[in-house]
Amino acid sequence: MIWWGWVLLGAILLAAELTFIDAQFYLVFVGASAVLTGVVTAALPGLAAGLQWGLFGTLSVITVLTFRRSIYNRIRGDSIVAIETGPVGRELVLQQPLSPGESCQAEFRGSHWTISNGSGEPLGEGVRVRVVRVEGLALIVGPA
Repeated sequence: MIWWGWVLLGAILLAAELTFIDAQFYLVFVGASAVLTGVVTAALPGLAAGLQWGLFGTLSVITVLTFRRSIYNRIRGDSIVAIETGPVGRELVLQQPLSPGESCQAEFRGSHWTISNGSGEPLGEGVRVRVVRVEGLALIVGPA
């Protein structure tokens, strides 16, 4: 490939990443590798096409594995990602009374669940309870 073809490919990849595709910074390094391959091809005009592609692939892999994570985190920031821990610790209001060990069906966060009273005391209708654990598809609750 002609040297300016590599530079053009690199510019297209860089522009795609920086304007409308969020590839999490992978295209930046692949594009930069294409530009570097163009620079090397301009400096060594007799470089065979197979060597150019090999250089491009090698540079892409090395730059992505070596620099992507640290630079991506520095630019985008180490934002804290909210991790959903599931229903344990969440609260709900009972729609019917539950004796110890008794179960009922209830809606919780948009889904229907089996709710079981895991405490040793009866829980009345309208009482706020806390999910203590999950057993299969049942939420084991106790007083909040």
